[in-house]
Amino acid sequence: MRVVHEADGTERALATDVEIADGIVSQGLGLMFRRSVPDGYAIVFPFSRVSKRGLHMVFVPFDIDALWLVDGRVQARKRLSAWTGYGRAEADTVVELPAEAAEGVAVGDTVRVERV
Repeated sequence: MRVVHEADGTERALATDVEIADGIVSQGLGLMFRRSVPDGYAIVFPFSRVSKRGLHMVFVPFDIDALWLVDGRVQARKRLSAWTGYGRAEADTVVELPAEAAEGVAVGDTVRVERV
């Protein structure tokens, strides 16, 4: 799987090592208790409907970039700080990436998760 960013007719892979958090335990834990994540990694949280989705960085000792998507369109993008970061936005999918991996991604851009 990979996470792809599309804007202005071009596309680039944001991540090629993708974990899907589709269960209650994996969604609850997210990146907590991990020491780091490698470049090219993403954890994707798919949900069955659009709703406000909050992210916290409790027990996450490194910064991340977070994307909130609705039907593949970026609704919000935020850098979350280690331990204290918090973000909330409408989404049916949330993507967490290493810090700086989402540079250049803007609200309104398309981001998709695809099987390769």
